[in-house]
Amino acid sequence: MTKKALLAAIATSLVVSFFFRPHFVNAADSAGVALAGQVSSEKEGLMEGVLVGAKKDGSTITITVTSDNKGRYSFPSSKLGPGHYSLRIRAVGYDLDSPDTVDIASGKAASADIKLRPTKNLAPQLTNAEWLASAPGADSQKRFLLNCANCHTFERIVRSTHNADEFMQVFQRMALYSPGSTPSHPQPLVGGARGAQRGPDGEGAPQGQGRAPAEWLASINLSSSETWQYPFKMLPRPNGRATRVIITEYDLPRKTAEPHDVVLDSTGMVWYSDFGNQFLGKLDPKTGQVTEYPIPLMKPGFPTGSLELHLDNDENVWLAMMFQGGIAKFNRTTEKFQVFPLPKELQKDHTQESMVMPLYSHVDGMVWTNNQDDHSILRLDLKTGAYENLGKFPIAGAGRNIAAYGIPADHENNLYLLDFAADNIGRIDAKTKQFTSYPTPTHDSRPRRGMVDAQDRLWFAEYGANSVAMFDPKTEKIQEWKVPTPWSAPYQAVVDKNGEVWTGSMFTDSVTRLDPKNGQVTEYLLPRETNIRRVFVDDSTTPVTFWVGNNHGASIIKLEPLD
Repeated sequence: MTKKALLAAIATSLVVSFFFRPHFVNAADSAGVALAGQVSSEKEGLMEGVLVGAKKDGSTITITVTSDNKGRYSFPSSKLGPGHYSLRIRAVGYDLDSPDTVDIASGKAASADIKLRPTKNLAPQLTNAEWLASAPGADSQKRFLLNCANCHTFERIVRSTHNADEFMQVFQRMALYSPGSTPSHPQPLVGGARGAQRGPDGEGAPQGQGRAPAEWLASINLSSSETWQYPFKMLPRPNGRATRVIITEYDLPRKTAEPHDVVLDSTGMVWYSDFGNQFLGKLDPKTGQVTEYPIPLMKPGFPTGSLELHLDNDENVWLAMMFQGGIAKFNRTTEKFQVFPLPKELQKDHTQESMVMPLYSHVDGMVWTNNQDDHSILRLDLKTGAYENLGKFPIAGAGRNIAAYGIPADHENNLYLLDFAADNIGRIDAKTKQFTSYPTPTHDSRPRRGMVDAQDRLWFAEYGANSVAMFDPKTEKIQEWKVPTPWSAPYQAVVDKNGEVWTGSMFTDSVTRLDPKNGQVTEYLLPRETNIRRVFVDDSTTPVTFWVGNNHGASIIKLEPLD
């Protein structure tokens, strides 16, 4: 063999061993590590920000970590036990080349260097935000699509072949379905379409906007060509602090499950509402076991599903029952439901209880709720079981009523109203019933959902302003912080014990962590397309733990930052 040939053979051998090393190393050399390696591609070499997931055969739990700036990834032994695992990755523009499985033995750390190859099918990898950024047109043309990620992804829209006339028909048909619908589980409304441009949940077809949206959609889909006539714009992969995270995804037993709100009780059990089905769910994160409790049906023939979920002071579970026209209480001790339907005179075809607020009902014996049909506010007297209808609340000088979606309460059970239709927050004094409204600094900010912190400050998401915000009742001022990635459209904002604010996006598949003191932002990418709604932070851990449901993916997600 010539010297040149010998060097080539050695180089080939080194490349092969670099890209695929499924050998085992002594656990003493990698204490606490179950699986480790490096991620690379021919195009980039060692790659930072690649999500690597491992799922044991027969398990419903997937653990995901992210490669650092030297391409290294590592699974702790506390997360992966012995067994045969399937591997998966998320890195836009790439597919997994090898290896796709690995064996982990007891007492040894497995090592597998992962090689990626350029994908031949980029479109399915794009997030909703990347589709919005890629499509030609002004932001003002695209803005209505913020209402169109409730039931399906944007990919479904741009893959269609509808012309403008057909899109007009699609808009009319979409308005006939409840917001808890999905392509695999459509639920028609009773009584036909809702009249508002933005549906009573704030998410609906672009009704009332004329033909312009239909013509624009027909210009960016596949109605006139076999492929898209514009370049795809991709978001950067995670880097730095955003790679220091462990993500656990728990599959739910029903593929049609739509986990909307997710909360933890003091025992560590996870409770979730199902947006499209008549179940309350409970997940044991230690085992992955799921228990579902059928919710009594109050209005047969009407769409099923629940939205907001909260625990009261005794940790009973409360649910807003949407088009079933009421709220429900689940006693965790007896495992029995008590339902509270609205009075008959309020039961109409589009009566919809999307929100319930029992957090401070122990203060005055009142549980707040709303009727999205007419934007009225009600409260339930726990002693009598009777509702008090406080009616609608006009915004001074605006010529309209506040259209509240989120209704967080403060520690005295006074109620905030988050104006998802425009740009105000309101406050109802629980004792006097006096209403005061405050405009947000940004026009059409569309406040969505939030929470009150230990200092009685209101933190909330501004869906239309790509921001999170805080209202201080002492100064009556609102402060805003922009989320750096365009089209994030935060759904809800919550603050943790350290004063950091967390939110999630159904457009970028990312969780945002903001430190208001210095403006530092970390965005954690989730392992797959995740339709995020309610977010929850568990302050009992250090660092805190973030939880969310994948409303379209029938799973519960736990995100554990490592710092």
